[in-house]
Amino acid sequence: MKTVQISLNSIDKVKSFVNAITKFDYDFDLVSGRYVIDAKSIMGIFSLDLSKPIELNIHAEDDIDAVLEVLKPYIIE
Repeated sequence: MKTVQISLNSIDKVKSFVNAITKFDYDFDLVSGRYVIDAKSIMGIFSLDLSKPIELNIHAEDDIDAVLEVLKPYIIE
């Protein structure tokens, strides 16, 4: 599992983020405070506080570099 900080501070970013990760068969969880939601759920994402960075847990054993490349526009360095 790999964890990165991401920013989803607009509706368009949320839509493009969900479209990008649904191409992968891995599980993705977003963690904000005590809430953990499925990152492939647009409704779930909108239930979080999107004004702050969100932790993304990527449950992938291999091919993690391809996933990170797709997520690059959302990752906070």
